[in-house]
Amino acid sequence: MDFFAVGRDSPNRKQVVFVIDDDDAVLGSMRFLLTVQGFEAKTYSTAEDFLESVAPTETGVVVTDVRLPGLNGVALIEGMKKRGLNLPVIVITAYADVALAVTAMKQGALDLLEKPFDPSALIDTLRQAFSRMSQKGGVASEQTIRDNLSSLSAREKCVLQELIKGKTNKAIAAELGISQRTVEVHRANIMKKTEAGSLSALVRMAMILEGKPS
Repeated sequence: MDFFAVGRDSPNRKQVVFVIDDDDAVLGSMRFLLTVQGFEAKTYSTAEDFLESVAPTETGVVVTDVRLPGLNGVALIEGMKKRGLNLPVIVITAYADVALAVTAMKQGALDLLEKPFDPSALIDTLRQAFSRMSQKGGVASEQTIRDNLSSLSAREKCVLQELIKGKTNKAIAAELGISQRTVEVHRANIMKKTEAGSLSALVRMAMILEGKPS
């Protein structure tokens, strides 16, 4: 990733971002990027280190790789709940770990980013997270979500159900007996019709309609 490609506009005040990744090079790059953008970066190599170091009174946003040595991203969220750490979590996932990331979303993760991602996408996601924290809003109404989902074709709804389960395009194609390219087309149509913009938004919509995470 080109961490130098992002603009240098900083938030008006220091906002803390807790970064968890077992790759020291990634931690160093993330620390540099966040510092340049005006955030205060606190980095940890394991979920256990984070949980032992952060107090319930601290505020900020957590950015974690979903696959970690020891506790993974899902177990991290569970551990945070047990310790009373009410911090938004942004999950970073490789394509092969989409199912795990979807589980993290259902456990309460705020958002997810799929690798490789543009550094500007991370910064935008962080700023949206801090904005939601201050405004306590930004979620589409249930009726709007229902209206958007009702515009999907029967096949698109089938693809959506599989996406929400965390399945890859290849797995969905095999399940539905269609080509992977057809799945990609349906997925693009779903994103457009629902105005979701990301897989995490789709999962969030499903969670709202279900009432509570499964």
